[in-house]
Amino acid sequence: MIDIHSHILPGIDDGAKDLDESLALLSIAQSDGITHMVATPHIHLGRFNNSVSHIYEDLAQLQSAALAGDINIKLAVAAEVRLDVELMTLVMSNKLPFIGCIGGVNYLLLELPHSHVPQGYDKFISWLVKQNIKVIIAHPERNRDIQAKPFYLERLKQLGCDFQLTASSIEGGWGIKAQDISFDMLNKGLVTYVASDAHSVKRRPPILSKAKHIVSDLIGAEKAHELFYLNPQRLTEQLFNA
Repeated sequence: MIDIHSHILPGIDDGAKDLDESLALLSIAQSDGITHMVATPHIHLGRFNNSVSHIYEDLAQLQSAALAGDINIKLAVAAEVRLDVELMTLVMSNKLPFIGCIGGVNYLLLELPHSHVPQGYDKFISWLVKQNIKVIIAHPERNRDIQAKPFYLERLKQLGCDFQLTASSIEGGWGIKAQDISFDMLNKGLVTYVASDAHSVKRRPPILSKAKHIVSDLIGAEKAHELFYLNPQRLTEQLFNA
C-alpha cells in the first residue's frame, strides 16, 4: 500500500513531535504493509509557514535515520496546503510542493477548514485549474459543511477535484457522519485515494489495512486495490523516482 498523506516529519507541524516518534510511525506503517509514504506537512499560512527547502531538508534527515533504523519504507515529500487566497503568491512563484504530476498536470493536496467550506472556494479552485493545477481535496468527509450539505461534493467534483478519504473515517474513528459520507462516496465512485493522515502513534497511526478490508467488503477487492495502491502509485510515481 502507498500512503499519500501523513505528518511524519519531526517537529514541523502538529504531527510527529520528534525524530523518535517519526521512526515509530514508520515502523507501524511498515508492519501494516505500507511500502511508500509521502510526508505532507501542513502549509497553513500564519500557522505552519513551512517552506519547500525546509521540508526537503527534514525529509533527508528522516530518510537517513530510517535507513539506520532498518526501516525500508520509501519516502517522498509534498504538502497538505490549507485553502487560502494568499496561496496565489506561492503558486505564481513556484513555491508549492505538489503531490504528483500526471500528464503534465500538477496535483495539489488541498485542505478545507474543518468547520466550513470557505466563501469563494469555487473561484479559487477554478483559478488553480487555470494554472495547470488539479486539486485533491483532503478528508472531505470530516468537513462540517459537507456533512450538513453533501451538495458541496457535487460542486467540488464539477470543479474537477479528486477526493482523498481518511482511513480512520472509514473505520468510524471520526464519528458516524464521517463514516456514512465515506461509505456513500465509496459506493458512488467519488473516491480516488485513501490515506492515513497519520499524526501520532496513539492519536492517528499510519494504518491502512483495516480500512482496506472494509472497502474491499463494500465495493470489492479490485476497487480497493485501486484506491490504496494503483491510484497512489500513478500519482506519486515522479516523486519516488525523482
